[in-house]
Amino acid sequence: VQLQASGGGLVQAGGSLRLSCAASGRTFSSISMGWFRQAPGKEREFVVGINRSGGTTYYADSVKGRFTISRDNAKNTAYLQMNSLKPEDTAVYYCAATARPYIGSFRAPENYDHWGQGTQVTVSS
Repeated sequence: VQLQASGGGLVQAGGSLRLSCAASGRTFSSISMGWFRQAPGKEREFVVGINRSGGTTYYADSVKGRFTISRDNAKNTAYLQMNSLKPEDTAVYYCAATARPYIGSFRAPENYDHWGQGTQVTVSS
């Protein structure tokens, strides 16, 4: 599976961005997706996850109510809508994918087998 993330940029606090992750190389509806982020000097952390059908989603407490993950299986693309952005959301955002039928925890990066290249999100105060 190849993943191509896009949509990052510079935005003021309170603003919005939508990230996209386009997948290829495997039937998109057979893979679960997640977004992680890594700020300078910090560990990579889980942001959101979505199962293969899109019927189940998972969110880090820090983004609940502000971020929304979705997927369009017809377009082989997952989206991360980020609203009410805060300076602490500044990080490189990575999309990740796995074809495992039972992923266990969506929050664990080791449960994903494929990673995109990352897209920078910078939120100014």
